Amino acid sequence: MVKVAERQGIFFQWLVFHFFDFPKELLRVWRNFLSFYLNYFSIPLLFRTLFAYWRRHQWAYPNSFDIGKYIEALASNLVSRILGAIMRIIFILVGVSVEIFIVFMGIIVILGWVFLPAILILGIYYGSRILF
Repeated sequence: MVKVAERQGIFFQWLVFHFFDFPKELLRVWRNFLSFYLNYFSIPLLFRTLFAYWRRHQWAYPNSFDIGKYIEALASNLVSRILGAIMRIIFILVGVSVEIFIVFMGIIVILGWVFLPAILILGIYYGSRILF
């Protein structure tokens, strides 16, 4: 590929860079952003531990038969699990919304890069029409 690029003119080298090489690099960077934020918000882990205790706060059940303490431990554990599920769902929703934002921004950046020469030419054309 290097020998072919050396024989081509600078315009064709720019075309290959602008429309083939750099969009591949943008896709790689985009994938890295998506992977980073997926791990940053720990979305797969949050799904696996959705109904786990919140901050591992769990109450031990009594060894003897005491219905009051048993119901107290059951209610406390249930509240801890529900609180853990609510907090994990909030974190999952925030992480998914950040992922969706990154997807849309990646599309905008890639399309902006591909259409940048046309935007530049149109900007020069309409700018010169305003001046003259």
